[in-house]
Amino acid sequence: MKRIILAAAMSCIAASAYADGAVTGAVGGAATGAIVGGPVGAGVGAIVGGVAGATIDPPPAEVVTYVQQAPVPQQPVVVQERVKVGVALPSDVVVTPVPENPQYGYVIMGQERVIVEPQTRKVVQVIQ
Repeated sequence: MKRIILAAAMSCIAASAYADGAVTGAVGGAATGAIVGGPVGAGVGAIVGGVAGATIDPPPAEVVTYVQQAPVPQQPVVVQERVKVGVALPSDVVVTPVPENPQYGYVIMGQERVIVEPQTRKVVQVIQ
């Protein structure tokens, strides 16, 4: 009984710590974890699913279209490390906001167009 209560509490904490896709990930992870590992697996699955769901929500289609059509800047943007989804860009990289949806920004680096969350500078999607 203690395991079930612990798993339920962990699921609630994980789900409340994230929004939208993360909640979906937490619920899906909890269900999968429960099937594989019982109540403890449900708790672990909720946390893992919540984290995975928080990092893979794609931006709206209109944001992707806007970034795909944005003109290439005159000054090339160069980043030493490989750009990955979920990883923040360096502070010296200028992020241009998407006018119609300011919760997203973008950077154009050579052939890659990178959609970024401006507040955290985390990469949301890389368009090649």
